[in-house]
Amino acid sequence: MQASSLPSLPTNRAFVVQLYSDAKMEQGELSGRVEHVVSMRATDFHSQEELIAFLIQTVLSLEVEEEET
Repeated sequence: MQASSLPSLPTNRAFVVQLYSDAKMEQGELSGRVEHVVSMRATDFHSQEELIAFLIQTVLSLEVEEEET
């Protein structure tokens, strides 16, 4: 498939992020749960870095899996 025909927001890059009610976002404390919509892989996170690391790791691992099939 050509890059121009790919959707700009593909479903394999969709995530649900839910923040804990006691997360103190005004103090920069970001914590909650994130789930990848297609694979249903999920994890809790306790920082922005953990959230972003999960997003990157999940997308990259799924792209590798797609290339192998």
